[in-house]
Amino acid sequence: MQCTCAGAKPLRDGPSAGTPPPPARGTPLTRNGIQEKQDPMRVTHAVPLAPMTTLGIGGPAAALMELHDAADLPEFVALADTLPGAPVCLGEGSNVLVSDAGCESAVLRMCTKGVRMAGSTADGRVLVEVQAGHLLSDLVDMTIAEDLTGMEMLVGIPGTTGATPVQNVGAYGQETADSLVEVTAWDWQSGRMVTLDTSACGLGHRTSVFKRSRRWTLLSLVFALRRSELSAPVGYRPVAAALDVPVGSRVPLEEVAQAVLAVRRRKGMVLGCSGTDDRSVGSVFLSPEISPAQAESLRAQGAPVNHFPDGSVRVSASWLIRQAGFTLNSPVVPGVRLSSLHYTLVADEGASAAAFTEAIDLVFQQVLHRTGVRLTSEIDLI
Repeated sequence: MQCTCAGAKPLRDGPSAGTPPPPARGTPLTRNGIQEKQDPMRVTHAVPLAPMTTLGIGGPAAALMELHDAADLPEFVALADTLPGAPVCLGEGSNVLVSDAGCESAVLRMCTKGVRMAGSTADGRVLVEVQAGHLLSDLVDMTIAEDLTGMEMLVGIPGTTGATPVQNVGAYGQETADSLVEVTAWDWQSGRMVTLDTSACGLGHRTSVFKRSRRWTLLSLVFALRRSELSAPVGYRPVAAALDVPVGSRVPLEEVAQAVLAVRRRKGMVLGCSGTDDRSVGSVFLSPEISPAQAESLRAQGAPVNHFPDGSVRVSASWLIRQAGFTLNSPVVPGVRLSSLHYTLVADEGASAAAFTEAIDLVFQQVLHRTGVRLTSEIDLI
């Protein structure tokens, strides 16, 4: 998953734009009132990017900048302007494929941390402001510990919180759009800091105005979560089955989190849980949108066809890949194969970005030929 820069500012009501100054150097970011030490920005050259991604693929960055302190943002902006192309932002690298040649543009590695309670909404939801470099897993754990519901189904998803709007990250009935209030970002096009509310983010099914765009660097995010010891209604049948409760039940937050983790582990979708299948980006392909006629035909074949929050009707990409003749743990091209647990691509020894791209194309072509449905890759390319 990609993300961008971190910077703290007071929360403002509604969408607005401007150029507020960054926090004074050394201004502490806090998590639950505990100050976290911020290190200065570090710049290194010819740094391999492969170890910074879950695929472990790709060449070096011409210049890598690690941002630990929001006060260093102006320095980063000035330095990035001296390098070719708009800067590329990299979080934990769990949804990216880096070119074998690497990246000639400046690459920003997010290392900023911090969470703070930022008031409440008129309907009683708690506002939580998070720095973009903060790990999503840490944020989800914190919300569960604080009895805040709205993100518990996102447990086990790797990456940084700043990546969540880019992809409108979601799982098992929850997505970023459900709780995001606004984001603060640096706009490289206008050269200023801006605040965008949820509607301006253009959040759709695994997409947003930030997806495949270098215009904005996300700085901080504000979520609105409800105070409750119980989860949102459990709408995903495997999670309900793991809990042994009817679909639609609300259960203690910690219990639903453990059930979601169990389901994700069975699919090899928790980093570090599957050993040989860890070099992946999770799902390579989106669940593709289909027409009413396609939906009727696919349902007759037993395909999982579902209505999504954006109003679209979509079919499972995994089901399509299986129908196209691919089998678990089978090679696709040298160095790239199907996972042994889930219908997605994983990298093995000797994998390259060129080979992974070839594997994506082969799966696309075979699915289109066998099912008539066009897949779309959700991986961000660097």
